[in-house]
Amino acid sequence: MDKIIYFDYCALIIIIVLFISVFSRKMTHGKVNKAFIATLLTTLLTIILDIIAISLDNSNGEYITAKYVFHGLYLLIHNMSVPVYILYLIALTDTWHKIRTNIYIKYLLPLPIVVVAILLVINVFNLKTFYLDANLHYTRGPWFPLVYISALIYVVFGAYYVWQYKKTFRRSRFWALMSIFLAIAFATVMQMLFPRYPIEMFATSLGLLFIAMMIQRPEENIDVITDLHNIHAYSTDIKRGLTNQKQITIILINLSNYASLRDIAGYDAGHDLLRSVAKRLAELNKASKAHADLYYLDKGRFRVVIDHLHHDKVDSLANAINHSLESGIVVKNLNLNLMPYVCVAEFPGIIENYDALMYFGERLSLDYDYTGEVLYANEIFKKERFDLMNKLDDIIENALINRKFQVYYQPIFSVKENRFNSAEALLRLIDDKFGFISPELFIPAAEQSGAIHRIGTYVLEEVCDFIASDDFKKLNLDYIEVNLSVAQCMHKDLPSQVMNVLRKYKLSPDKINLEITETIASCAQNTMAENLDILTKEGVSFSLDDYGTGYSNIQRVASLPLKIVKLDRTFVNCENNPRMSIVLENTIHMLKDMEMEIVAEGIETEQLMKRFADMNCEYIQGYYYSKPIPRDEFVKYILENQPA
Repeated sequence: MDKIIYFDYCALIIIIVLFISVFSRKMTHGKVNKAFIATLLTTLLTIILDIIAISLDNSNGEYITAKYVFHGLYLLIHNMSVPVYILYLIALTDTWHKIRTNIYIKYLLPLPIVVVAILLVINVFNLKTFYLDANLHYTRGPWFPLVYISALIYVVFGAYYVWQYKKTFRRSRFWALMSIFLAIAFATVMQMLFPRYPIEMFATSLGLLFIAMMIQRPEENIDVITDLHNIHAYSTDIKRGLTNQKQITIILINLSNYASLRDIAGYDAGHDLLRSVAKRLAELNKASKAHADLYYLDKGRFRVVIDHLHHDKVDSLANAINHSLESGIVVKNLNLNLMPYVCVAEFPGIIENYDALMYFGERLSLDYDYTGEVLYANEIFKKERFDLMNKLDDIIENALINRKFQVYYQPIFSVKENRFNSAEALLRLIDDKFGFISPELFIPAAEQSGAIHRIGTYVLEEVCDFIASDDFKKLNLDYIEVNLSVAQCMHKDLPSQVMNVLRKYKLSPDKINLEITETIASCAQNTMAENLDILTKEGVSFSLDDYGTGYSNIQRVASLPLKIVKLDRTFVNCENNPRMSIVLENTIHMLKDMEMEIVAEGIETEQLMKRFADMNCEYIQGYYYSKPIPRDEFVKYILENQPA
């Protein structure tokens, strides 16, 4: 009775379509993709050999030699398909390092297929594995169960391997990987019951199709611009490596001037630049034989991940990358000079967890000076800083609950009235473990977490409590300046929050002055403008801090209801720059013509104090008088130094 061959034809079409899909989607780079291609190739050969063998069995001719050859080759390649699939699983779980170090798996895993190969060679002489009967029909011999046992060993091992590392996969991916073994088990049983219907390869091809749909998805793992692995793939691979206790070396590459080059050359040229860098990295990787995985994250950040097996190639590859990128890249006839930060990091090492690695990589070109040399993480990584940043949200929450925030005050001197007439309230955070934490660190973190609104209320409450106290009444001060963050200015409830606190302490609105930065002033947000307008009508005045840092424009400043402008300290340090001195003098004239009062910040010497006083700046603030000090010290200082 002839076997039905059409299931094999269907399987052949599915595998060919998968091959076309793999190459058209450029899924040919990396260990996982190569292992999947090997699985497809083994399956394709098995299907072709099965088609030929069945066709020979169904033919009327004898073809004795051909039948023995193709049935033997089919059994050999078919028994190799599951081991090759297991290699795909090893690549997918990124556990090659464990296979290399486990002597039992390393040497026992190839053993079953070696046994099958030996059986097929011996079969040429003893026909114990399979033979052709008197009617020249393919018949299984007494040793054939050993072939089944070999296949069963691999199926059980593969299923166990997927189960062992199931935590590294989403549920849908786990079942996709298990589908091959379920398909083989189902097909084997069906073929035993219905020998005319060889459906095993059809079931296997359906399992591979399912895997291609659920796992081999380039849109999730491939960057469309560079064709390298993307940030999602990088994150997944790093976390999986940590779980599997894999030792790797990462070459971190941050193009620090990428944004500027993209703005200069144009959007399309920026993409061409990224593609050129990716191509160079691929060429250098191939030349070094480091067999690294290449990733493009974003914003000019590339990563080269090297297995510990090729650790000896790291230094030469890092230096080659640094030299190649420093030499510049020609894009659209533009010679673009790059500033690449190239850093080698053992992982895990001094950087011991995922969050620390991501933070270090993101801050690499921001926190460290550019030297043009290859950097090494074990020389520059500051673990204390990462620990602080990693726990900053908890530190802020603890400070709010346990009142660890402190409000300091820096006096402001009125030149015209010859007295201290106000002060700026400045927030300080002193943690039990980390000590003084700069506002430049905790304010952005608080804005991101949303804690800034509670902090803002806390500061306003502390300031109003001080203004309402008997101590404040002795100081002969007019008001206290309170800083507002960007997030506070954009919050629609800001006016009601401020006025509620003032009413709580029974204070006149003119007792506080709310201070916004030039960054905030540059924002053309309707909510912010409405907030300032409402509070101004209630009697609250506003100051503009950091004027001259380059964010705002004159039209924007002129449109805001500002009473005071505070000159940034960059104006203070312009004595040796005649042009900046001209800018300073004209800036002061312009602000005076707009009827705004001026505070000179950062004044540290008597000479600077007199210089700005002579230029008709109404107020002086800086270390010449006092640094920011706690409330009690501030009261004592003003009482002792306030002119009579």
